[in-house]
Amino acid sequence: MISARAPIYLSHSPAPSVQGFALLAGMDAAVRGTLISVMPLVIYRSLGDAAVVSQVYFLVGILALICGLLVPWLSRFVPRRWLFTGGSALYLVGMVLAVFGGPIGIAAALFVNAIATVVTFICFNAYLLDYIQRADLGKAETMRMVFSAAPWAIGPVAGVWLLSWWPPAPFLLAGLFGLAQLVTFWRLRLGNGRQISKARKPAANPIAFLTRFFQQPRLIAGWYFAVIRSCGWWVYVVYLPIYCIESGLGDQIGGIALSATNVLLFLTPMMLRLVHRTSVRWSVRAAFILGGAAMIGFTVFSGLPWVAFGLAALASVTLVMLDVCGGLPFLMAVKPSERTEMAAVYSSFRDVSGIFTPGVAWAVLLFAPVAGVFAACGVAMVSAWAVAGRLHPRLGAPRLVVDIAKPAEV
Repeated sequence: MISARAPIYLSHSPAPSVQGFALLAGMDAAVRGTLISVMPLVIYRSLGDAAVVSQVYFLVGILALICGLLVPWLSRFVPRRWLFTGGSALYLVGMVLAVFGGPIGIAAALFVNAIATVVTFICFNAYLLDYIQRADLGKAETMRMVFSAAPWAIGPVAGVWLLSWWPPAPFLLAGLFGLAQLVTFWRLRLGNGRQISKARKPAANPIAFLTRFFQQPRLIAGWYFAVIRSCGWWVYVVYLPIYCIESGLGDQIGGIALSATNVLLFLTPMMLRLVHRTSVRWSVRAAFILGGAAMIGFTVFSGLPWVAFGLAALASVTLVMLDVCGGLPFLMAVKPSERTEMAAVYSSFRDVSGIFTPGVAWAVLLFAPVAGVFAACGVAMVSAWAVAGRLHPRLGAPRLVVDIAKPAEV
């Protein structure tokens, strides 16, 4: 007698959706949004000199860049899920240093948080390229910004308010968000990403994949756009609050301005539709030239604080637009076999801008006021506008598919 058995179905966790990645990005935005206006104020209050603040950010940027370039090498020995877990845990370490470490602890917390951001950002982009189709990258970027809009809109002003109420409060809140990010990651069950094929050779060392990067002009251009966009945000986040204090506008205005600007993240779906109706090249170039003009105008009208403040706000609108479309030229040019390595290269834009911006600001502040930093940023944005003119006119447009089996109609 043959016994019938019910078939055994093998089940596995479903592939992560665009919404899942957006939720994970939202948790990261909550951590960084809470502290983004707090850290410059705390460091400036401790040191009392804008040039010294630039030196601290400069040194932290160099160390973070070195650590970021070592992540692909480290991934040979540590699975990606544990790398992301370690990066999230570093956020918690940074909060402990900020609360209990005193002035030295604040500087150490800035460094540890920078490493946490680098590691989680590299892993996040590698997961994104693993699970999201190339045609859906624009949708994924927009959804990420929508989910990040509330943390970026509320976090800066809330962080400054909590700092004035009780100094450890913003760091404790950011620590809770870091823990929530870790829980969200494990609930998504991303694992170690998809394996395209069995590896035939050891993972490339940093020098090798940097060589591959410099052999691809499209990747270089896309990375350059990301660097200049990030420099713009550095200037807006770090030096606008310092300008507001020195010009008599107060120490609350910087955080309020950043929160108000980030409300625009709710409009990113409309911005993405504008990109689709025009082109990636047109959108990137328009944002860079308008942002550069506003930054240079800030310096020209720096003697009129509220006019300069309005021009800085206008520049921030173009930076939000670049958040929508500025990363697409790089992401659309990455080869599937180089996802982890090129994700590490792409993530270095944050650290390079963290070195370049305070380094240039340090030099500018030797002979000019804080407003001069905005002019330098404006010139860099104009240079990015010129480079973007070499992008393909149809970059990001749907590809035409021709059915060769069907004869063309006459």
